Amino acid sequence: MSPHISIKAEAVFEFFGFPITNSFLTTLIVIILFFFIARYYNFQLNKENKSLSFYALHGLFLGIYNMLTSVLHKNTNRFYTLLGAFFFFILMANWSGLIPGVGSILIKPSVHENQIKEELIVPVDEPVVHLEEEINGEIVVEKEHVAKLIPLLRGGTADLNSTIALALITVFMTQLYGFKFLGPVDHLKKYLDFRDPIMIMLGPLEVIQEFARIVSFSFRLYGNIFAGEVLLTIVPFLLPIAFSFVVAPMFFMEIFVGFVQALVFVMLSAVFLNMSISHH
Repeated sequence: MSPHISIKAEAVFEFFGFPITNSFLTTLIVIILFFFIARYYNFQLNKENKSLSFYALHGLFLGIYNMLTSVLHKNTNRFYTLLGAFFFFILMANWSGLIPGVGSILIKPSVHENQIKEELIVPVDEPVVHLEEEINGEIVVEKEHVAKLIPLLRGGTADLNSTIALALITVFMTQLYGFKFLGPVDHLKKYLDFRDPIMIMLGPLEVIQEFARIVSFSFRLYGNIFAGEVLLTIVPFLLPIAFSFVVAPMFFMEIFVGFVQALVFVMLSAVFLNMSISHH
């Protein structure tokens, strides 16, 4: 069987007409797991005898906090809730595609009956297998489709919809905090200021830059994670069994890439937040 690779997420079933994709299911699992990890950390925080896993999480929290401090300085506490949640959610979503079973458990998609069959009209003189009825010298033939198998689960950030949503939230929050810290007048002067001839020319470029950030954020994260999952899927089919040991180093490399991409996303978000609350 050849590996199944799809650029977009596949709909597993429908819920009141809303298609539920395999990446959406994985993201729900990540959110639930994120909630339980947060509850566990909060529970361990109030205990005297803390576990080793608590200190591992706490060390990671402090590491991210210190890195954000180098960019946000005195505003770190204000933005750490948002950026910290971004980091750990993206990290878990990146790693979700590496869990055994994600991408390898295949199912038949739930489709409507009218998607299973299609009617084809063929000339009457051509041999056919299933003859239904003759209409105006032509025969209606019923052709059955073999439903392809799709993965039940797919990595959360291996779906462009997820990364675009994260990028939109980031850009929206930079604008929101810009209005909050600087006020509407001073914040809008970054994009349009008729008193400064230079800003009349550069202002529209600043607006274009905001949309460019959405594209940059979403496609960078999606491209790196999706490419890594495709690589791990294709390589075992290309290499003979004797060289299958090279898959393990690639697997650990993807763990590292998932961590780096989460860190890059958060640090760039911190830079843009810091720029939005600063005067031009």
